[in-house]
Amino acid sequence: MPYFSLKDHRIFYREQGAGPLLLILPGNTASSACHAGELECFARHYRVVSFDFWGTGQSDRLASWPETWWETGAYDAAALIEHLGESQAFIMGTSSGGIVALLLAILIPERVRAVIADSCLERYPAALLRMVVAERKQRNEKQIAFWQFAHGDDWQQVVEADSQLLLKASESGVFDWAQGRLQNIHCPVLLTASLYDKSLPDVGVKLCRMAEQIPECRVFLVNAGDHPLMWSRQKDFFYASESFLKNAVI
Repeated sequence: MPYFSLKDHRIFYREQGAGPLLLILPGNTASSACHAGELECFARHYRVVSFDFWGTGQSDRLASWPETWWETGAYDAAALIEHLGESQAFIMGTSSGGIVALLLAILIPERVRAVIADSCLERYPAALLRMVVAERKQRNEKQIAFWQFAHGDDWQQVVEADSQLLLKASESGVFDWAQGRLQNIHCPVLLTASLYDKSLPDVGVKLCRMAEQIPECRVFLVNAGDHPLMWSRQKDFFYASESFLKNAVI
């Protein structure tokens, strides 16, 4: 599997299929290794690429993740699109990968054809972020196996760095990564989630508020599943995503 180099770090990515470029962005404590199912499914019609954010998976490590980590992920994604010889891509992100996908549309809009942002919010209360970090400390065999598969033997360092980043984000009371900029997204956007997502309270109402700010936005909610929708209701997510991508226009 290939790497590409930026000024101060290397990024690992996986690629499958041919056609228009579709970039898949992993969520918190996940990596491209976790998206084999998405690569296989969408590779029927797309050139699908998923990469490991800086500090995760098989990409280079960094000891402490800066508060601009999500923005750095967006710029790395744009650099990868250029590295792959493409001018634009469809962007699909889940959980924190959805944040990066929307930031990419805000910060580097010329690289984005359309965005699917799964199971993410515009604002995260501090209490919610702290709860996520606390839950990670109650480790079970299934969680450990997931993290080890995603990142390798140093998975504990990755999870701890991600947790510290969330705690930093919680210090202001609310993690507002969008900062009122959703209205600046002009490509087509699909927001997806499960109404039973325990990680995202009142997700239906909050996604509709996000959609009101994005000029070309659709919302797909399922009255079942959990976090993220991409994995908890895989068939529903694939159906909605393929329909959206097929009809998305700039």
